[in-house]
Amino acid sequence: MKYNFIDLFCGAGGMSAGFIKAGMNCLVGIDFNKPSIETFKKNHKNALAIHDDIKKVSVEEIKKKIKNKKVHIICGGPPCQGFSTIGTNNVKDSRNHLFLDFVRFVKGFKPEIVVMENVTGLLAIKNNNTLKSIFRCFETLGYRLDIKVLSSNHYGVPQIRRRVILIGNRINVNNRYPIKKFRNADEKDLKLAKSITVGDALKAINNFKKKLTNHDIDKAQISNLLDLNRIRFIPEGKFIRYEKDEKKYLPKKLWYKHDWNKIDEKRFREAKYHRLDRSKPSPTIVTSRTMYYHPTEDRYLTTREAASLQSFPLDFQFCGNITSQWTQIGNAVPFRMAFEIAKCLKEMLKDKKKIKNKDNSLGSNNIETVRSLAFNYEKDIYLFKEKKFKQLELPI
Repeated sequence: MKYNFIDLFCGAGGMSAGFIKAGMNCLVGIDFNKPSIETFKKNHKNALAIHDDIKKVSVEEIKKKIKNKKVHIICGGPPCQGFSTIGTNNVKDSRNHLFLDFVRFVKGFKPEIVVMENVTGLLAIKNNNTLKSIFRCFETLGYRLDIKVLSSNHYGVPQIRRRVILIGNRINVNNRYPIKKFRNADEKDLKLAKSITVGDALKAINNFKKKLTNHDIDKAQISNLLDLNRIRFIPEGKFIRYEKDEKKYLPKKLWYKHDWNKIDEKRFREAKYHRLDRSKPSPTIVTSRTMYYHPTEDRYLTTREAASLQSFPLDFQFCGNITSQWTQIGNAVPFRMAFEIAKCLKEMLKDKKKIKNKDNSLGSNNIETVRSLAFNYEKDIYLFKEKKFKQLELPI
């Protein structure tokens, strides 16, 4: 049986692509960004692609367009700039509350499972009330929820990208998360597979036999002469963040003309001229193409190279200009991680035919427990549910 899903705030469709690879059927993708929805439509030809503000999209109209087909899963990643640990962390950002439109769709379609993806900043203490609101909204609709931080490199993605994954269901089964399959680059656990690295991703591109798209090396060249001269001195896997880095890698004539002692914490907030390391997974791919540089060539990454570090299939095509393509890639759910999540959801849907499980979800009254368990990357969340935790009621 093929399970149907709707992808809200779908972006380019990384989550949808992973779910489809797992044997699911995408009915609808909705996103406000035009290049993103064009990419979604190009790669998900059997789905209804809607370019609109989700607040203006009617649940009843969608039901008519999909001919009232049963929706088993609603997934998506409501915009999270207000929660981001990189961004401004504005708790009053109106985009924080777009999850209410996610809830509106869940209430209208009554899927058996809901999946929400967000940045780890959602679990920050200052976002307690927002997190509790999210739990309570879904619990009111009859969904039992769990939340965990997953690290993409544990699922075969050549990138270390940690994201909050919230899973809820109303079919009275245990929420399931994928188990760790790949070890960290410096880990010795031989029971797990070796990390997929930047080098593996680049090698796959070079070995791809079909025509590659989004791989214009000319457009990845560095136009600023000072940047080009500096990157030539940076070894693979290295970067400049402290004064000691500047002195170690750059000749004096290329040093920054500022007083390091007057910079906050005497360091750059983000590393400069960061060459990737072929022997390791990459750091989190962001929406700016100037964040990282090719491991051995004096240039930026191409869109295709960045997409490969997000584990997108090599035949997945991106629409829009270079800036837009990078935005789509930086905001996407890694394909292979989505695939592993989808397999767990299928198992949950099959479990509903079996004996119902006792409710042992974490619940909105225990956000401290949610936070402490969410960041345990090494163990399955179910190992902790057998323990009895003191219920902590946080101030509203």
